[in-house]
Amino acid sequence: MKHYIWDSYFVELFDACVDEYDEGNQDFESWFSDEDQDFLKSIGCREREFFDFVEDNVTSGGENPTAITALLVAAVRRDYFLTIQKGVPSSNVIVPSELPAKTAELEGFVWLPRIMAKARAKLKGEMDADTMFCCGGDRAFLSKHDIHPADFLRVVWAAGDDDQKIVAYVKSRQS
Repeated sequence: MKHYIWDSYFVELFDACVDEYDEGNQDFESWFSDEDQDFLKSIGCREREFFDFVEDNVTSGGENPTAITALLVAAVRRDYFLTIQKGVPSSNVIVPSELPAKTAELEGFVWLPRIMAKARAKLKGEMDADTMFCCGGDRAFLSKHDIHPADFLRVVWAAGDDDQKIVAYVKSRQS
C-alpha cells in the first residue's frame, strides 16, 4: 500500500462499496478484494466499520456521513493505530453492555459518557462489530454541539483519561 495516496484509495473504495450497496449487495464481506482487506488492516479499519459508514451514507441519501467524514474519522484512527499502537491491533473488544447507557449524562450532557467511551474504543480499534462510532445517536449529539466526528476523536485522544478536558471542549462549543 502506498501511504502517500491512502486517502484516495479509501475514497475510491468507499464509492465502490456505495455502488455495491445501491445495487442491492449488502454482503459487505464480498465487497473487498485481498488488496482491499490488506489496505483496511494497514489503516486499522475493520470491514464491518467500513460497511457501517457506507450503509449510513446510502440510507441517508449520501448526506450523513459523507465519504469525506468517513475518511477524516479513518484518518484519526489510522494516526492512532500507526503512532500509538505501532500498527499492532488491540485484542480487546468493548461490547455494547460495557458502554454507558444512552441516557447517561455528564455535567448535563446526555450521551456524552457513551460517546466518550465509544471514541476511546474507536481510537484503539476495540469497537464491537455491533457498535459504531458516528452512528445516528453520535451524529445527533455531535451536530447539536457543532463538533465534527473526527475533531471529537482528536479531542478524546488528546484528553487521554481526563474526562474534564472533553467536557470543557464540549462546553466551549456552546453558542
